Amino acid sequence: MHLTWYENMEMAITTMSSKGQIVIPSEFREDIGEGDKLIIIKNNHQLILKKATQLEKQFKEDVEFARRTEEALKRYEKGQFKSMDFDDFITEMKKW
Repeated sequence: MHLTWYENMEMAITTMSSKGQIVIPSEFREDIGEGDKLIIIKNNHQLILKKATQLEKQFKEDVEFARRTEEALKRYEKGQFKSMDFDDFITEMKKW
């Protein structure tokens, strides 16, 4: 089953075999060839799959995003979030 999600995001459903293998649907394989190396990043319940050749800058950005998201979730769970008005929020976001 193939689903379109948001503007530039697509999603499909696949099944894992008893040997731990999954099939990447054909519509997602057009840029992946036999023997290409792939990396899987696990962050809580999310799995991110990328071609190893596309790692450089984007990989670092994804890892940093995952790290910040995890830190924010931990602060939220500890009740450490704070309220601020819109302008202060934008100023804080520009520091990122």
